[in-house]
This record gives sequence, structure tokens and C-alpha cells, in this order.
Amino acid sequence: MNKSGAVLVLSGPSGAGKSSLLNKIIDDIGECYFSISTTTRPIRTGEEEGVHYHFVSVEEFKQDIEDNNFLEYALVHGNYYGTSIKPVRKALSDGKLVLFDIDVQGNTAVNNRLGDITTSVFITPPTLSELKKRLAGRSTDSQEVMDGRLKMAKREIQRISEYDFLIINDDLQRAANLLRQIAITARMKTPNNEINDFVQKWEDIEQ
Repeated sequence: MNKSGAVLVLSGPSGAGKSSLLNKIIDDIGECYFSISTTTRPIRTGEEEGVHYHFVSVEEFKQDIEDNNFLEYALVHGNYYGTSIKPVRKALSDGKLVLFDIDVQGNTAVNNRLGDITTSVFITPPTLSELKKRLAGRSTDSQEVMDGRLKMAKREIQRISEYDFLIINDDLQRAANLLRQIAITARMKTPNNEINDFVQKWEDIEQ
């Protein structure tokens, strides 16, 4: 395992089952840090500050943008979501696998900053109609928000090729087994600086 840790990005439509899959594998993949997004959206029933999200005002969020405190951020369905960089750096320096649950824009931003140690996975139900059924079954969103999520899912699915892996979550156990293997492999990625150090040491014969 890398001393400097590694990054695993999980993306996919809301309702794809990312949280369920993570819950099934989290005890099997070593020491992790789950990057909690900061958001301006209202807290929902059953959610806790610092567990599900860091909930802040729009003013606080915009100040953090100005102060360059985000690894990535985006405006989604009228609310801001962002990833604070300080805890991520700390977790990486502690050798942890940093887990991100972010959208395709976020994946691009993380890859731009941490691409050499990042593995990305897109998780989706098998069809759009299955996604619609799952979202309707959750009963947590209004019809307007649900329509917005489906529209975004259709856009995001066009960008699957930007990811290292695709998991079609039609069988939870099978999908969890795949994700477990990917997460374990993600830890083996070697950062560029460690590769450069190795190459220099490897050339140990005097010319």
C-alpha cells in the first residue's frame, strides 16, 4: 500500500446504489476516509451535520470558493456542493484510501489535481426506467427534483468513457464484489513522485 494513500472516485446517478455498495465493502478495503461534501442544500430528515454533509449557508460556501478551499465544487439542482481539500490532504498523508461520491464534473476536477493516484468508477442501474423506478420508490424528492435527476443522469451517462471502470448495479452482491476488487487495486497506484524516485534508484549502475 502506498505511504501517501490513494483516491477512489464513485460517480453515478442518485439512486444508483452507491451508498449500499459502499456499506457492503467498507470493512474489507482497509483504512479509508470518506470525503464528506459541503453543501448549501437544506438538511433532510434523518441526516446529521458532519456525517452526511457539512451544511453551510450560500455566503459561507462562496467565501470558501474565494479562499480556494475546495478541491472541486459544482452547482447542482440549485444548490452548491463542494469537496474541502484540507481533510483530503491529511487522509492521503496518513496513507488512507480517500473515497469520493461526486458527479462527472467533480471527477474531472479530482483527476486534474490528483490523477496519478486516482481510480474512478461509474455506477448505474441497468436502464433509465429502472433508475426512475428506484427514485420513485425512495419518496424523498419532489417530482420536479426527480425529473431534474433523470435529466442529469441522461447527460452523465454520455461521459462513462471518462472513468476507469463501469459497474452496472443490477445485482447488489455481484456489484459489491466488483467494487471491492477495484478498491483494493486502487490502493496499489503509485504516485508520480514515487515512480520518479524508484527510476532514479533503479539506475544504480555507473555509466
